[in-house]
Amino acid sequence: MTDPDLQKDKPANPGQASEGVVSKPYIMPDDPEPAAAEALTKELGETRDKMLRTLAEMENLRKRTSREVSDARTYGITGFARDVLEIADNLQRALDAVPAEARANADPGLKALIEGVELTERSLLNTLEKNGVKKFDPTGQKFDPNFQQAMYEVPDPSVPAGTVVQVVQAGFMIGERVLRPALVGVAKGGAKAAANSNEPNDGA
Repeated sequence: MTDPDLQKDKPANPGQASEGVVSKPYIMPDDPEPAAAEALTKELGETRDKMLRTLAEMENLRKRTSREVSDARTYGITGFARDVLEIADNLQRALDAVPAEARANADPGLKALIEGVELTERSLLNTLEKNGVKKFDPTGQKFDPNFQQAMYEVPDPSVPAGTVVQVVQAGFMIGERVLRPALVGVAKGGAKAAANSNEPNDGA
């Protein structure tokens, strides 16, 4: 005979004793569609291209800015330098106005004055050179219209035609640019030019 008290302690449903919290199985998300993946790849490529273009533009801007700063430092005094050249020209004219014989026979006071003008001219040219402005003398060189301006021709058979034989006014460079071309006299070449007159013109 079964004891009713023992039956009370037993669960009404024997299966309840083993039943616990059951987790639902984890469902993996669906893989993105091929079209969406392709769109993401395309967008990533476009973003990368834009970034590379931006970096290239920034580098070009940096180089251009650096070049402009350098040019401003080198050529920023161009206008001032041209004005100073007039002073250098006047000093040179003052020295040229004194004949060599008069200079040799000059009294001590005049010699001191001449030496003072020469010293001032050298000091001025040295100061210009420290600031990137250099004097050039093309005497004996082949005429180059990029650096010289021909004022007249000089019959001189001792040198080839087109050779600079006289400098009326010195030229000056600032950096790699011509600040002022030299005013020159150019040799015709005389007999040498006549001897070459029958040669074909090469267009030079």
